[in-house]
Amino acid sequence: MNKYWQIFKISLTQELAYRLNFIMWRLRNIIQILVFFFLWDAVFLGTNQIFGYTRIQIFTYAFVLIIVRAIIFSIRSNDIAGQVANGELTNMLLKPINYFKYWITRDFAYKFLNIIFGIVEVFGLILILKPNIFLQTNPFYFIAFIASLIIAIFIYFIILSIASFVPFWVPEIAWGAQFLTLTIVEFLSGASFPIDVFPNYIYQFLRFTPLPYLIFIPIKIYLGNFSYSLVFQSLVIGIIWVFILWRISNEVWKRGLKVYEGVGR
Repeated sequence: MNKYWQIFKISLTQELAYRLNFIMWRLRNIIQILVFFFLWDAVFLGTNQIFGYTRIQIFTYAFVLIIVRAIIFSIRSNDIAGQVANGELTNMLLKPINYFKYWITRDFAYKFLNIIFGIVEVFGLILILKPNIFLQTNPFYFIAFIASLIIAIFIYFIILSIASFVPFWVPEIAWGAQFLTLTIVEFLSGASFPIDVFPNYIYQFLRFTPLPYLIFIPIKIYLGNFSYSLVFQSLVIGIIWVFILWRISNEVWKRGLKVYEGVGR
């Protein structure tokens, strides 16, 4: 356990050493949230409810999205694809550490910094924009919200890991596979807009994929829009997806290692 604590501390130091990259990442997130906020502010002109959301709910969605994005989408394990493609994976496999625990630890270090800055950004934007937002005080929904975030962290890590294993077979498209995966995930997870604005048949289909359980479902739970039974159902489905994706990831990893040649090392 001590070695992973050391990895956590070293990762924090590395992130603070590359301040410009970190600041640009946070700035990108702020810009996305501002676009989301002002877009919906314009949509709500002359009305107080649209797509089943009140003005307060949609603005709350925007501000909770800052924190949720900081928790879920801030990762360092996106470097796995590069390691596989350029042969650096060989060095990692020779070290006395679990490869996946190493990347999860690095992810948590990065998330730690992003959460701190995300909270500061939320309070700063609230002071500047002065929106009416909803604060969840029901313990059931708040605990379920935290549980859904934990599930989302693992779902996102595994999805990205699977995409990062593509270079085992096609090293040339290491970043392309990741970019395509991240684009689809962000669009269909609720990070750009609530996915229930889609036609109902599309929304119901997406509900049985892992993507909404990254952003949309946690925020809907926070808003208290789901009944208790639907909250339990959502958490169970999310956990099932964690196990399904983990099995897929393990299988792809094992097959990838069999064809891995360590090119570049």
